[in-house]
Amino acid sequence: MPTTGYLLGYDIGRSFIKASLLDAETGTMIASVSSPEKELEIITPDQGWAEQHPSVWWENVRHVTRLLRNHAGSKLDDVRAIGISYQMHGLVLIDNNFEVLRPAILGNDTRAVEIGERAFASLGEEACLKRLLNSPGNFTASKLKWVMENEYDIYKHIHKMMLPGDYIGMMMTGEILTTPSGLSEGIMWDFVDDKIADMVLKQFNIQANLIPNVVPNFFDHGVLTPKAASELGLKPGIKVTYRAGDHPNNALSLNVLQPGEAAAIAGTTGVVYCVTDKQVADSRSSVNTFLHINHSKDNPRYGVLLCVKSTGVLYSWLKKNIVTFGSDTLNYNQMNRLAELITAGSEGLVVMPYGNGTERTLENKPIGAAICNLDLRIHSKAHILRAGQEGIVFALKHGMETMLTLGMEIKEMRAINSNLFLSPVFCEAFATTINTEITLFDTDGSQGAARGAGVGAGIYNSVDEAFLRLNPVKVIEPNPKKRDTYLEAYLKWSNVLKRFLYAEENNLHN
Repeated sequence: MPTTGYLLGYDIGRSFIKASLLDAETGTMIASVSSPEKELEIITPDQGWAEQHPSVWWENVRHVTRLLRNHAGSKLDDVRAIGISYQMHGLVLIDNNFEVLRPAILGNDTRAVEIGERAFASLGEEACLKRLLNSPGNFTASKLKWVMENEYDIYKHIHKMMLPGDYIGMMMTGEILTTPSGLSEGIMWDFVDDKIADMVLKQFNIQANLIPNVVPNFFDHGVLTPKAASELGLKPGIKVTYRAGDHPNNALSLNVLQPGEAAAIAGTTGVVYCVTDKQVADSRSSVNTFLHINHSKDNPRYGVLLCVKSTGVLYSWLKKNIVTFGSDTLNYNQMNRLAELITAGSEGLVVMPYGNGTERTLENKPIGAAICNLDLRIHSKAHILRAGQEGIVFALKHGMETMLTLGMEIKEMRAINSNLFLSPVFCEAFATTINTEITLFDTDGSQGAARGAGVGAGIYNSVDEAFLRLNPVKVIEPNPKKRDTYLEAYLKWSNVLKRFLYAEENNLHN
């Protein structure tokens, strides 16, 4: 077991920056804080665009570390390793002076959809699915191509392109590095040759020297420079030993590393991330396959990701627009209790939990959000709240059906005990609809990054050792008495979805 000392993890999200300090020996969380108090601003210069200034991330990394000092005191002087989790699929561009050339293009920005589709057609479906396990889609490489086509005066000054976590790592260590799993998230990794995807670089005319040096997720990524240490209020020389995208890192946070294990998140977005040792590819790109953080040639591990972008966004919208009257509003716990008053199936009310841009599980068809089958004689705001939670469950179930067609087998589902997993309605509906036991844990991405840092620094002999003291807080069993009710409700929801998709297709074709 490790000697005394502490592990520091950061989670660089679109809405908040979070930091956690863990005792390396016991795995106990010493303190956890987030910044800012209100969500980070997302810049939207055009419809479907989403940008943030990377300097804002670093400003809040500095602030959150100072806040952590207020809670943990001198324990921060004994940090042995730092880990970084970050929002996936983003694009940061720097020049020779390590200065950012433009705001970061975020993962949920949709400006490059058509560029990715053209590349998929040009490269060919067979080659893409064999070598990339994905279409180039609206991922990081396609976003870089967009900059080349639309902002060439910026493009010609690029020294390196990076993912958000690579930028934070650079600010901490002065080293510009990336990882194989990160490049696979950007659809820049060749799964056959196990290296940077030359076919994508050639297709987009991207110079290979724009890509940072590639190192493993668990690795010596550099040490905290005196300048960074001064800004953060930490000691210089602390090793940065782990980085990963948020969804693979959330899986790590739950010790989801082996085939058949899956991690579920129901926060701002809804995610199911399933680990397999098989290379699987969805020709429709409704789910995506990336290298998992513990992948190796001898023990291959891939993460198959489905993402519904509008989960927490929908529930937040319902809070602001359905249960808020001036200064009088309900908190999320009260909303959950109100939803419990309604029987499973919401008495026929159906909510489509979309409306936050294009959805990959719907092949990028923008069908929008909707409340359907509303009966003014019986349905109330409580029905809408319950139907909203059930609609999110059904959207995840819809995506998971694609996973099943790819041969995925989910033997064990784990989830972080937060956000919608705090709702009894959501937990019961999800476990019963997918007919799988769900184990909940009190952890999060910043804690996972801290544990990952311990693995990367060699403080733990294995990932398993890092999670020896992570114990479940609750197990959600499927409710066999309500199984038929939920399946009937899911069928009604699916039929409504089919009508929306049919209407959208006709609009596209007319």
